[in-house]
Amino acid sequence: MADDSFDIASLAAYLHMMPAQVTRLAERGKLPGRRIGGQWKFTRPEVSQWLEERMGLSGDEELAAMESRLRRDDSHGASVIDLGELLLPETVAVPLAARTRTSVISSMCELAAASGRLWDVERMAEAVSQRESMAPTALENGIALLHPRRPQSSILGEAVIALGITSGGIPFGGGPSGSGLTDIFILIAATSDHEYLRTLARVSRIVNDRDWTATLRSASDAHAARELFLERDAEITG
Repeated sequence: MADDSFDIASLAAYLHMMPAQVTRLAERGKLPGRRIGGQWKFTRPEVSQWLEERMGLSGDEELAAMESRLRRDDSHGASVIDLGELLLPETVAVPLAARTRTSVISSMCELAAASGRLWDVERMAEAVSQRESMAPTALENGIALLHPRRPQSSILGEAVIALGITSGGIPFGGGPSGSGLTDIFILIAATSDHEYLRTLARVSRIVNDRDWTATLRSASDAHAARELFLERDAEITG
């Protein structure tokens, strides 16, 4: 089996499910996969996107369970994602000076590059735009969780998160009909699919609280927004 794909047994281990559960999900079209030579095969990018979509529809309890499963599968044995090491003072902008979808993506990639960890802004922006063209990452609560479809490890030294809040909402494809406005943008740039999913699970838990997101929107500047983010992260971590 290639490193970029799973069979039933390896995907069941990765998802911490029983093989029979994975088979049922695949046969019912609930899990993206295909039969090759009579055997189910699942690609890592499709599994990552499936998990990502599930996170977007999940409550805090299920998100916490997903985060726990992903943490147990971490080959490096890291206990938690340290957002203080990922969301840096220089990667936060309040307000974010962007008024269009294209300028938001470019500005968010420039923020990430300010960390010194991202070396090619244009290439990252292109990868994020391609991911957005597949399916918008904007949520109904006015937050978009930007990311490329595949990790851009060749232009990324370390994982980094960028946070930008615009002064007004921007059409970004959020909501059931794609007509919602988005004003909080979070770019997750990771060096591997697993690192991305772990970070996404943690960030999703943070932004899942509508009262907290309302407080974030009222942040006076970048420093205040980052502090709110890290305080919320500490509360969840316990």
